[in-house]
Amino acid sequence: MKVISIIGYHKAGKTTLVERLVKELLKHGSVGTIKHTREEIVPQAGDTERHLNAGAGVTIAVTPTRSVKIVKNAGLNDALAQLSRDGMDFAVVEGFKESGLPKIAIGDVEAPNIVARVDANASGEELARIAMAQPDQVTLEHLVAKIKRSPRYKEAGAIGTFTGVVREIAGDERTEALEFESFDEVARERIKAIEDDLKKREGILEALIYHKTGRIKAGEDIVYIVILSGHRQELFPALKDAIERVKAEVPIWKKEFTTGGDFWVHDIH
Repeated sequence: MKVISIIGYHKAGKTTLVERLVKELLKHGSVGTIKHTREEIVPQAGDTERHLNAGAGVTIAVTPTRSVKIVKNAGLNDALAQLSRDGMDFAVVEGFKESGLPKIAIGDVEAPNIVARVDANASGEELARIAMAQPDQVTLEHLVAKIKRSPRYKEAGAIGTFTGVVREIAGDERTEALEFESFDEVARERIKAIEDDLKKREGILEALIYHKTGRIKAGEDIVYIVILSGHRQELFPALKDAIERVKAEVPIWKKEFTTGGDFWVHDIH
């Protein structure tokens, strides 16, 4: 999921640019939006509020035309996680100026991580080019949601996943973090080739693989593999072969940060 925030001063035209950007991004995939607002989405009264006051962590108000999910004390990261679980390809955020998200700024407003400045007349095509240039933010839930949208999902009898994590303790050594570097273009090509080969196997309907780069702390996720298959018998061998091929064929290098020192490791996992 690619994430971009549009920020600007009050009445600068942020919502208009969000509308243009959403319409353009819909040509390339599914879009979810998040708006920073100080207004109450629903009145703090009535039965819905009573549900929350009774202790419900989440309540969903449903009308004939739309629904509103209300979560107590949720923030921007929770909202982004929800869009990821919903399988959105793009998340367009209006506001949240102080966040670390990549931002398109209208005019001279200042904020961290501004990747482009535009005026209120910027076209949807210009905004979409900026949004699509941002790095992907991928979760396992996002990949599972995406694979469920496969045209072949009706043929499926199983979804299998593999998640590689940073092992904190191995023997007497404690790992604080790992750092991964790759030849990005070559790595993407190799991963795509592995996905394509898996899909040629009997019973394998779809395959998605994602490997993170950069610094990853102990206990955090490194790599995701999601496979859609007709039956469980084909699924588990394909998962095993997929991770072994990622380790052997994708040009990714690992540096390990431990309590005993820092060093590069040949085996990436």
